Amino acid sequence: MHPAPSVIVFTTFSGLGFGLLVFLGLGYPAVSGWSAFAFFMIAYLCAVGGLMASTFHLGRPERALKAFTQWRSSWLSREAWCAVAALLTMSLYAAALVFWDTRIAALGWIGAALSLSTVATTSMIYAQLKTVPRWHSPATPALFLACALAGGALLAGQVTWAIWLLSVAGAVQLAAWIIGDSAFTRSGTTMATATGLGSIGSVRAFEPPHTGTNYLLREFVHVVGRRHRTKLRIIAIGLMAIVPIACLLVPFSHWLAGLAVLSHVGGVLTARWLFFAEAEHVVGLYYGKR
Repeated sequence: MHPAPSVIVFTTFSGLGFGLLVFLGLGYPAVSGWSAFAFFMIAYLCAVGGLMASTFHLGRPERALKAFTQWRSSWLSREAWCAVAALLTMSLYAAALVFWDTRIAALGWIGAALSLSTVATTSMIYAQLKTVPRWHSPATPALFLACALAGGALLAGQVTWAIWLLSVAGAVQLAAWIIGDSAFTRSGTTMATATGLGSIGSVRAFEPPHTGTNYLLREFVHVVGRRHRTKLRIIAIGLMAIVPIACLLVPFSHWLAGLAVLSHVGGVLTARWLFFAEAEHVVGLYYGKR
């Protein structure tokens, strides 16, 4: 798949923002007044900024509001409803903390659940796609949720939680790569199954269907070299999990805490680039790219 910057920014920062909202809703850290305002500002900038970035990948951004009408069948629509519900609920929870120094626990728990649901529905936009075997796996929602919670713990300053969740996120990312590398083969999808001609012998394309490029090739076919992929995976897992954990295991300092956050974000951005670039869409079989 084409690794569009808009969807990379969207999946990275919206997950980070909603992950922080989960911890704030649960009361971590226990802040109020202007301190609470600062934490919620960071969370909303990440969450809303990520959601806004996603609209740049739409062919007709002005029609984005129509997504709310398809909640019965569309994970994108469910994500939109969950996001709005989470942001509205958490805004009420934040207002009580900032202006009245009051934590309404039940409201925070509901907001945390809705924030986590938003990340889950985002992941299902990709996990539901049978045409992309690498994504069509329980590893996809597990990865999105693990990264969101790890990033949220980091931003919330919950060191112990962050160390454990970063370890989980790193392990889930490795598992997702291992499972994904053989997903296309395991799916059994070939040119023979696509055409229904497998019963009469081997099937191959006589010649490429196009002499030039087209929309399908630009959006759904992207090839990453093996050596290039391996280097990026090492960089991603190092920045996403190993460096932040190392920063958190030494005596605390604000510089190291900031480095841990920046490193994690850089690692997730790299991993998300690979998430899209490595995704093999079955339409590539038609063009002889798989």
